[in-house]
Amino acid sequence: MSYEVLNEGNALGQVVGAKVADWQPPPRPDGRTLVGRFCSVCRLDVDRHGPDLFRANQRDREGRMWTYLPHGPFATYEAYEAWLRVSMASPDPYFYAICDQASQKAVGLSAYLRIFPDAGSLEVGALVFSPLLQRTAAATEAMVLMMAYAFALGYRRYEWKCDVLNAASRRAAVRLGFSYEGTFRQAAVIKGRNRDTAWYAITDKEWPALQAAFASWLAPANFAADGQQVQRLSDFMGQAETRA
Repeated sequence: MSYEVLNEGNALGQVVGAKVADWQPPPRPDGRTLVGRFCSVCRLDVDRHGPDLFRANQRDREGRMWTYLPHGPFATYEAYEAWLRVSMASPDPYFYAICDQASQKAVGLSAYLRIFPDAGSLEVGALVFSPLLQRTAAATEAMVLMMAYAFALGYRRYEWKCDVLNAASRRAAVRLGFSYEGTFRQAAVIKGRNRDTAWYAITDKEWPALQAAFASWLAPANFAADGQQVQRLSDFMGQAETRA
């Protein structure tokens, strides 16, 4: 998905970027709860969410979900709680818990990070989806809720970055409508290993078509009585690309 930026010429005959009319930096995300049909996304509270998160994470007995993250796995709740308390106090990354709507238990973590209101840009990341959240409608809905909130605040650019070797994260970015923008080589050292970082983004001009696709996929009519999707998200994303 892409759109054309109409650049302009200045009085010196130089090409300059298009004007952004009435630009005002958006506010930073706050602690409000984002509520969907399958999940809610709320500000991380260690006392409320920590034990449920630890139990949910323990279902990943091999520790696969921590491989590409700079932190984890955590052998004890005490170690995990200590990390959560530092994370909860951080303004950037700004952490949220993802709670299953049916059980009301926390099953995953997410965050806004690299929050730059002056540029109108922020990133979604620090994603830790326990086995209870992976490959569920709630996982997709949580990402949609965070995306919608960022654009509603007035952000122009919504980013997703991951280790270039993290195939699952790269597939998720494309599935959610992000466009690949390139790879930053030797961008970081994570757990003693080199990380090349793949960059993806969605812009505010692309968001309306994506929002319509997400709404169609999340509609009750698209889910059978057993909770299985009728049409895949990719079916609706194809329609979004046609409209963009």
